[in-house]
Amino acid sequence: MKAIIENLLAASLATLQDNGVVPADIQPKFGVSRTRDPSHGDFASNLAMMLAKPAKAAPRDIAQALIDALPQHDSIRDVQIAGPGFINFYQADDAAYQVVANVLEQGEAFGTSNAGAGQRWQVEFVSANPTGPLHVGHGRGAALGATMANMLKAVGIDVQREYYVNDAGRQMNILAVSVWLRYLERCGETFDFPSNGYKGHYILDIANSLFDVHGNAFQHAASDVFKGISADEPAGGDKEKHIDDLISKMRSLLGDNGFLLVFDRGLNDILDDIKADLAEFGVEFDVWFSELSVQDTIPDVIAKLDRAGHLYKKDGATWFRTSAFGDEKDRVVVRENGQSTYFASDIAYINNKIERGFDKVLYVFGADHHGYTDRLFAACEALGHSRDKLQFLLIQFAILYKGGERLQMSTRSGSFVTIRELREEVGKDAARYFYVMRKYQQHLDFDLDLAASQSNENPVYYVQYAHARICSVLRKCEQLGLSFDQSGGIAALNLLDQPEEAELLTLLSTYPELLERAAFAHEPHQITGYLRDLANGLHTYYNAHKTLVENDDLRHARLCLLLAVKQVLVNGLTLIDVSAPEVM
Repeated sequence: MKAIIENLLAASLATLQDNGVVPADIQPKFGVSRTRDPSHGDFASNLAMMLAKPAKAAPRDIAQALIDALPQHDSIRDVQIAGPGFINFYQADDAAYQVVANVLEQGEAFGTSNAGAGQRWQVEFVSANPTGPLHVGHGRGAALGATMANMLKAVGIDVQREYYVNDAGRQMNILAVSVWLRYLERCGETFDFPSNGYKGHYILDIANSLFDVHGNAFQHAASDVFKGISADEPAGGDKEKHIDDLISKMRSLLGDNGFLLVFDRGLNDILDDIKADLAEFGVEFDVWFSELSVQDTIPDVIAKLDRAGHLYKKDGATWFRTSAFGDEKDRVVVRENGQSTYFASDIAYINNKIERGFDKVLYVFGADHHGYTDRLFAACEALGHSRDKLQFLLIQFAILYKGGERLQMSTRSGSFVTIRELREEVGKDAARYFYVMRKYQQHLDFDLDLAASQSNENPVYYVQYAHARICSVLRKCEQLGLSFDQSGGIAALNLLDQPEEAELLTLLSTYPELLERAAFAHEPHQITGYLRDLANGLHTYYNAHKTLVENDDLRHARLCLLLAVKQVLVNGLTLIDVSAPEVM
């Protein structure tokens, strides 16, 4: 209906332009939205108020001219002017019922559109350092990123899902030395494990597998390993210097090949675990992009920035003048020792993304990356591209509660709740639903007890139960030997004259508009909010009216309505990758 009204108004505007009432050189992007108050009609448009200034006329006069030029359409029974110049549309009763037929005909395609056709987007999300298992903090980014990609695809955008594997840099070296030191313990060496190493049990598992395959091949005496190493923090030293010294010693004792073998063992074991975890969480990626793969391009990208005059030397380092593009300060891209920085890798990665031809790159970041966005915008602009190519979803943290107590987490210390543990605790469906049911800009208090409960207070249970309830009605219809004629039900939809039926019809009609709006606003929580409202409408209707009535036509019509609700529940739940059970 929204599309019909937009086309009618576009035709009316063209008529006014042909008649000289409105300048011919303007093409306003006017809105058509569903009204909140039924007394104001079903849909409203602000087109007249947008045209008033260029037409040099009062908004209500322009509104009347638009109405007078509006083509007739069977779906519209009345058009009125309201307030300062809104145009309110009242749809015909038959048009309200048509949505049921549309849902049943289109099935899983109902709600999808081609609004974004021709656009190619990349959505990069999760991209957690492969230094340990994914924890519940990563889970929110995974659920939101996957849902966002599904929504964009549903409105016609060509979407690529990408995970950026941070397999280069200091953190990965710390992981490698942590694995090696645990391996040395497995070989029988004794020493104080560095305070800045990775301490999770998964490090022991990797070290044990390394020993199982290679035996004592990488063993060195602890006295040799720690000889000449600066003191650790507990001994009054610098923990950063201590771990860096150990990394250098590991390279020296194992050689490049030995170091790389241990490095790869840690990286690949953890990355395989991450991939398996995400797959079981319903999250798949089209591309796993290695940071190492862009390292060779960094010199060329830096040279490009230098040629454009964006770099300068200071204190032996090479600086990128990001402040010229809105960043709070300039950033180092090459350290005084000649090594490129993490930021230099990110610049090369942005350049790679854009060279792959994406119209838009959507980053799904944690809120702690807030200060990083300006420098990425700066990199994009300095490389000669519009900053509009980049968009960021900065996701607030998810805080776990169990028994009213907050659970603490730390990746480095190894005390955290993994996505796998969360899934085992509450199930994939509850985890996926809870993660997206709040605005991504809001902190999420994740109540494990509520998510695991089977009650109407549990939002995912409430929505799934609506679907199961409809399935129960359909089974009962068959058990009682009652007939159901879908075509007859569609023909008798005018019998759906109860307020609760009107509410369900309205909710079904709003789904395509809501999906499109949520996709372009990057707000997956609108989908869960809609599903809650639709489930509430179904439960209210179920409690107020009997579906399997004796009157054949009315029974057929009501079953058609339930089937349409069932389909839209499935469509919405599919977007967030939550199942629609038939029995609960």
